[in-house]
Amino acid sequence: MRKALVVGINDYPTCPLAGCVNDAIEMQAVLERHSDGSPNFSVKKTLSTTETITRSSLRGDIADLFSGDPDVALFFFAGHGFLNSFGGYIVTPDFERYDEGVSMDDILGAANRSRARNRIIILDCCHSGNMGSPNITEGKLSELADGVTVLTACRSAESASEEKGRGIFTSLLVDALQGGSADLVGHVSPGGVYAYVDRALGPWAQRPVFKTNVSQFVSLRDVEPPIATTVLRKLTLYFSDPSEEVALDPTFEDTEEGYNPSNVSIMKDLQKMEGVGLIKPVGEEHMYYAAMNRKSCKLTALGMQYWNLVQAGNI
Repeated sequence: MRKALVVGINDYPTCPLAGCVNDAIEMQAVLERHSDGSPNFSVKKTLSTTETITRSSLRGDIADLFSGDPDVALFFFAGHGFLNSFGGYIVTPDFERYDEGVSMDDILGAANRSRARNRIIILDCCHSGNMGSPNITEGKLSELADGVTVLTACRSAESASEEKGRGIFTSLLVDALQGGSADLVGHVSPGGVYAYVDRALGPWAQRPVFKTNVSQFVSLRDVEPPIATTVLRKLTLYFSDPSEEVALDPTFEDTEEGYNPSNVSIMKDLQKMEGVGLIKPVGEEHMYYAAMNRKSCKLTALGMQYWNLVQAGNI
């Protein structure tokens, strides 16, 4: 079982926001189904435009999320974040001075104690980088239990920006979940999402924060892979050893007289592998010229990684 709590709050009494409800709606849509339409997360969506969100109600929803023993429990929040001498908070509309909302330390504690196999916390709010570094350690140490991952829009002292009715961070997050950060078997992992968002924001924008304590990433969503798995598995067929080079010649090209249909079929697979960065021609710029000039092709560093995965039976 995979369950997600998605919260978006615009309606703060003195400091309203514009994009958080839109962000929550987009997150619900992308999390509920894989790209092929099959079910993914069971999502509970809480929006400030449709119901009253209080400190008490949000704490209750978070407690429910991390209860039981699901495979994945994911918490997403878009709204205001606040930092004071007691630590970081996700702010609720009924905030008061020194009682601004739900403590990030309390959320982390609930995740750390949860029996869910994977617990993922994603925050798009100011000061969200404080999540995962409890105030008791003065924010210098992360205290994540096994299976906990934290992804935030910005560092502890930074603000999270909105643009055109959307959070900049969540816009990139949704793009990543839709396939922008997928690996070659179509899995979208938290690490892949972070790398995608980090590259897209650039060095001068708000800096996302990623903290994790896992031995293996869970896939947040599955999309159509950029190369068919049946072709990917042929890495070990065409390359008996990851350091091997596959010799090419004009019989691999069906545009040439005397071509070999079997070799042409192999070349089509090799070109698909080249297209996703798994192999490269040796001594030539393109695979066609490598064949015409009787050169070879070899695995890239990425290709070696996937060769090992295929060899180990993990693909």
